[in-house]
Amino acid sequence: MKKVLTVILVAFIIIQFFPIDKTNPAPTPGMDFLKIKNTAPEIAKIVKVSCYDCHSSETKYPWYSNIAPASWIMKNHIEEGRKALNFSTFAMYEQKDQAHKLQECIEMVESGEMPLDSYFVGHQSAKLSDEQRKILIDYFKREKAETERKMFY
Repeated sequence: MKKVLTVILVAFIIIQFFPIDKTNPAPTPGMDFLKIKNTAPEIAKIVKVSCYDCHSSETKYPWYSNIAPASWIMKNHIEEGRKALNFSTFAMYEQKDQAHKLQECIEMVESGEMPLDSYFVGHQSAKLSDEQRKILIDYFKREKAETERKMFY
């Protein structure tokens, strides 16, 4: 048993020498969702707190992002999140893709799939109240309708 614990401890120490890259992509002025949609400050705050760490180029890395393997899991979530939707480059999506991304936002927030439950461990402020959830859903629906309207004009 002592050997097993020693091996586990040594392995834990060794993996600390393989940190994640915490470099955020360079900002893309004029491409950010909240700016191009001229989002009201109270709504922008909800989106920033609950979505931007994984779905933008503005990730704020907490202290535990320095500890493997938690850091590896976090980095994977961020990469997957940005791949699915990156609010920092939202203007680069075609109109139809923007509408589709907004529909996905509606569905994920309505179902409670986003933000991820695991995100709340270190980010209690990201947990959406029923009122905040409704505000976000209504906002995403309005922006989707506006985006679709622009597609046909």
